[in-house]
Amino acid sequence: MKKEDLQTVLEILKKEFPKWNAPVVHMIAQHKKDPFRVLVCALLSTRTKDELTHRVCERFFEKVNFPEDLIRLSEEEIRRLIYPVGFYRNKAKQLKEIGRILVENYGGKVPDTLEELLKLPGVGRKVANLVLSKGYNKPAIVVDVHVHRIVNRWCLVKTKNPTETEFRLMEVVPKELWSEINYLLVAFGQTICTPKKPKCELCPVEKYCGKCF
Repeated sequence: MKKEDLQTVLEILKKEFPKWNAPVVHMIAQHKKDPFRVLVCALLSTRTKDELTHRVCERFFEKVNFPEDLIRLSEEEIRRLIYPVGFYRNKAKQLKEIGRILVENYGGKVPDTLEELLKLPGVGRKVANLVLSKGYNKPAIVVDVHVHRIVNRWCLVKTKNPTETEFRLMEVVPKELWSEINYLLVAFGQTICTPKKPKCELCPVEKYCGKCF
């Protein structure tokens, strides 16, 4: 794919997006523009399927709405709330500590810079960029396995890991499109451009694909 085709491709995917019954669609709709909820769901989603993350987040937010709520809950109670997401024991410990840090250091608010977000336990670049993009509507490129796979499959980039992909995409993607990359490509990757046996015959942007499998 030529980088000048990317805007056209994203416009096509945006039109197709409502047709896809992708788990990411429901998660974005429910938690968009609430930095705390985006942070929690993004943290829980690592090493966990989106369908499960969505169910756990719904249950979690029946009990927890603010960082202060995490302080009041015991680690064991948090553990029960987020079971069975991947690494739930470690994530319960991280959430408990995040609650304390947000209240003590940030007045109960989630920080809105990459540098400060990366100081929180368990928060890497993917989670931090997701908070900036979906929680604060700031330009940020969120790269997960779907985005990494698809842009390499398209031959838009040639990179070895998601971090490399993020920095390369920052060079080739116009800044005004950064925040659209993740949710469109994740839904696309969950339904059409799957890891194994992609549905090329159903792909609305097949003619632009470099097919670097």
